[in-house]
Amino acid sequence: MFVHKIDEDLSLKLIELRDGERIFELTNNSREYLREWLPWLDTTIKIEDTIEYIKMCLKGFAENKSLSTVILFKGNIVGVAGFNSINWSNNTAYIGYWLGEGYQGNGIMTRVAKALTDYAFTELKLNKVEIRAAVGNKKSRRIPERLAFVNEGCIRRAEWLYDHYVDHVVYGILADEWIK
Repeated sequence: MFVHKIDEDLSLKLIELRDGERIFELTNNSREYLREWLPWLDTTIKIEDTIEYIKMCLKGFAENKSLSTVILFKGNIVGVAGFNSINWSNNTAYIGYWLGEGYQGNGIMTRVAKALTDYAFTELKLNKVEIRAAVGNKKSRRIPERLAFVNEGCIRRAEWLYDHYVDHVVYGILADEWIK
């Protein structure tokens, strides 16, 4: 099983079916907060929806196409992060993440994104890591900016959020830039 310790308080663990109840609880408790920027809240209404999501994540991991982990902060699941997809043809990983509302402001997600980027370059030997965030999602955008990712541009109307489109900013960093 994949476990990656980041520091004394923080680690990443491959998502498992037994995490379903906690992930659903975390989703439910942060539903309105997360709904502002995540498109899947209205289709995650019962624990079975979360279990189906986890099964999809495990299938992606088994096929070497993605890596979905739970974020453990002081031993508790506080969010989900990982490589939503890995494009082996282009040696690029795409980081995605979300954190429960009550865990914001602890620097968790910056450390997680840094650890995932390190892992992509040192263990997976990839060439590039991308993070995409809605233009208006300042908190999410600060993460790649803190980590010196390059703003590579904007994709117009990149995502449908319930009743409107949002543009995405694409951030990227190359292996040789990260190592420096």
